[in-house]
Amino acid sequence: MGHLGHLKAEYQELVTRLDSNPVGMPFPTTEQARRGWQEILEILYTPEEAALGSKLPVMPASLDKIARKTGIAAADLKLRLDAMADKGLVMDLIHPKTKKVQYMLSPPVVGFFEFSLMRAKDMIPKKRMAEALHAYCHGDIAFASEVFGGDTVIGRAMVNESMLDPESTPDILDWEKATSLLKDARNIAVSLCYCRHKQDHLGKACDAPVDNCLSINAGADFVERRKFGRKIDAMEAMDILVRSRESGLVQIADNVQNRPSFLCNCCGCCCGQLQAINEFDLHAVNTSNYRPVLNMDTCTGCSKCARACPVTAIFMTATSQVANRKNKIFPAINLDRCIGCGVCAQACNTKHSLSMKTYTKKSHVPVNAIEKAVRMSLERGKLADLIFDQGEGRGSRFLNSVVRGITNLPPIEKVLASEQLRSRFINYVLKTVKDPTEA
Repeated sequence: MGHLGHLKAEYQELVTRLDSNPVGMPFPTTEQARRGWQEILEILYTPEEAALGSKLPVMPASLDKIARKTGIAAADLKLRLDAMADKGLVMDLIHPKTKKVQYMLSPPVVGFFEFSLMRAKDMIPKKRMAEALHAYCHGDIAFASEVFGGDTVIGRAMVNESMLDPESTPDILDWEKATSLLKDARNIAVSLCYCRHKQDHLGKACDAPVDNCLSINAGADFVERRKFGRKIDAMEAMDILVRSRESGLVQIADNVQNRPSFLCNCCGCCCGQLQAINEFDLHAVNTSNYRPVLNMDTCTGCSKCARACPVTAIFMTATSQVANRKNKIFPAINLDRCIGCGVCAQACNTKHSLSMKTYTKKSHVPVNAIEKAVRMSLERGKLADLIFDQGEGRGSRFLNSVVRGITNLPPIEKVLASEQLRSRFINYVLKTVKDPTEA
């Protein structure tokens, strides 16, 4: 791996730019993680790409606007941006109706970390990249704290609808069902699972299916266009979902209600989000609004549920029995750790001793990507970076969306937003717009 003292200025400026994202690439504290951090940058970016990346917007912008900002002729700039997009370092977003193209610097996650290992073959040295990612993401808690240290996280657990108690079935909303996300998606693509591909190069892969990482909507457009995966129809996507559930995998979707960009099929041993729960005890996945309920009368104590749980939220315990020298073994569920996926109910030996029922403590899921970005930025002290791009406003349409997101915040978070922005306009809006939670 490279020497830290030799990290070029282009990479230092790139990291500063990446940190403008709600989730950046923080400098780690241990030697092992620092070497992985530097290695990732040097594998993916040439010095020239790092220099250009340090000047790119972290929210979508037109080619002409970026050309004016960077001083690079539009024709030359497009070639360079397209080359970086082929590596997943830049995302080009094409409006489905107007066909207008906008570019943005890819964040680390969900972004160039995943894209680096979503192809089976590439010019990137896969094993070296996997080792660097593991060293950085697991060498200390710095990156995990950046990604999962706030109340608002990247992904949300999807309950297995087929495991729902019949009384709960009418209450489930379409955006809570993986089947509805696939049915309603305008485009779907499938890729190699980044997490299992990484573990494979580390010699730690499990036996779960690998070709089952689903991108949807705008995410699928980019994945298909830049050949990080292949386009599939809804029927094939449903088949992947069924096989994944039969394999005991949990579905984790983009943590938004409207127009999510991905739906992953995850295992506790490989998935970075689930590993953050198991390894660092972080609230890394937004929970579903359902929890398993045990029927003690039919439970056989087989322990399949405890062995299947992807976040080790179930443990077996014993209780004495009348007129029987053998204790009865049954599962105990840590509801605070449980993510409400239903994998345990799927694995249940009797298939009716565990059922998923509506949980009284509801999880908040942002309505859209703007609200998620506002909440994540606020919790990480980056709200001003979200709204002002290196001193430039992002435009009235974006600002209006952000203001709507801020006005939907709880009162305490509104105060934090005001303090971070120090904006007279935002303060005026927060004082005059009625709180939507008030009757």
